[in-house]
Amino acid sequence: MKKNFITNFFLCGLSGWCMECFWTGMDSIRKHDNKDLPCKTSIWMFPIYGMAAVIAPISKCLKNRCTIVRGMIYGSGILFVEFWTGTFLKKHHCCPWDYSKAKLNYKGVIRLDYFPAWMLAGLFFEKLVNRKS
Repeated sequence: MKKNFITNFFLCGLSGWCMECFWTGMDSIRKHDNKDLPCKTSIWMFPIYGMAAVIAPISKCLKNRCTIVRGMIYGSGILFVEFWTGTFLKKHHCCPWDYSKAKLNYKGVIRLDYFPAWMLAGLFFEKLVNRKS
């Protein structure tokens, strides 16, 4: 069990970093500001995304639920972790994100309009941690 959690932690951390690079790089298209599509992330994000490894045991409890319900639970959990880690990092002046200018932000550390994206990310992590070796 411990070995699987550690493996999943690293897989989720690396996958999360890759998703964030894609997301922030594609944001340059929306902003029309850089055709090189540069991405931005932080070393802090690796352990934050790595925490998605806890989806493995949760997914076993949710295996008979529909995809939307599972996605909503994962999305809510991800928002909670983002709020908790963002608040902690902000207190120590090292939070790599600031959503304070977004319309649907809460305390500058979460964006409620990202909930659908977090639902999809949670479902992706579910597939990742439940893969067959």
